[in-house]
Amino acid sequence: MIVIDATDMLVGRFATKVAKMALLGEEVVIVNCEMAYISGSPLQIKDKYQNAKHRGAPLVGPYISRSPDKLVRRSVRGMLPHRQGKGRDAFKRIMTYIGVPTEFKDSKMISYEDAKVSKLPNLKYISMQEISRHLGSKRLGEVRND
Repeated sequence: MIVIDATDMLVGRFATKVAKMALLGEEVVIVNCEMAYISGSPLQIKDKYQNAKHRGAPLVGPYISRSPDKLVRRSVRGMLPHRQGKGRDAFKRIMTYIGVPTEFKDSKMISYEDAKVSKLPNLKYISMQEISRHLGSKRLGEVRND
C-alpha cells in the first residue's frame, strides 16, 4: 500500500502518477486532500466546479460531491478508463482522506517534488479546501478515525 501526502501538490500532476500506479495493481491512499491545489485563475476554477455541480437534473445527474477528498478522487477517475473493467478495478484501489487518519499516521508518506505548487511559474492557484468551501461543503474540518 502506498500512502501519498497531497499537501502543497498540484492535483493533476500527482493524479496521473496515482492513476498509473492503480492500473498496475497498487493500492493507493491519498491523505491531506484539502491541502492540494489546482492551477489556474481562482475565479474560473470556482465557476467551472459550480457549473459542474448545477449541470443536469437532480434525479439524473451528474453528481458532483462538495468535499475535497471526493473532488480529488474524481480528478483521479478522470485519468482512468473508468468505464472498462480494468479502470473500475483500479478506481476501487484508490482511497482519499481529509487529514491523516490514525491508521496511516505511522506510515511512510510519499510526496512528489515535481508536483509541488512551488514549481509553478505563476501565482494563480487555488486549494481544494477553498473550492469545497465555495461549493458549500460541511466536511472541511473532519478527519476520519476508523
